Amino acid sequence: MRATAAKFGLGEVVRHRSHPFRGVVFDIDAEFSNSEEWYQSLPPDTRPRKDQPFYHLLAENEHSYYVAYVSEQNLVRDATGEPIEHPDLGDLFGSFDGRQYPLHFAMN
Repeated sequence: MRATAAKFGLGEVVRHRSHPFRGVVFDIDAEFSNSEEWYQSLPPDTRPRKDQPFYHLLAENEHSYYVAYVSEQNLVRDATGEPIEHPDLGDLFGSFDGRQYPLHFAMN
């Protein structure tokens, strides 16, 4: 079993490498932990490796807010310094500090 450290942390603002959306990390899986059906629905030439961290994001694009599940290889840190406007942010995080959102509570 390969030990993997996550590149991004909870509350960090990230951006997808090739799709036009940004999001805030609210959970991290050490490796792929979604359904096989979801994985197979991705185009074969763009399917990420399963043996890397996957991030749950409170995501937004210019049209909507949603939850996204994204592999580490498809994310980069967001350098805009702009806050995310996702309506569920306040349930988990405090105010944006220009790079990330602090958690409202301690995690186990």
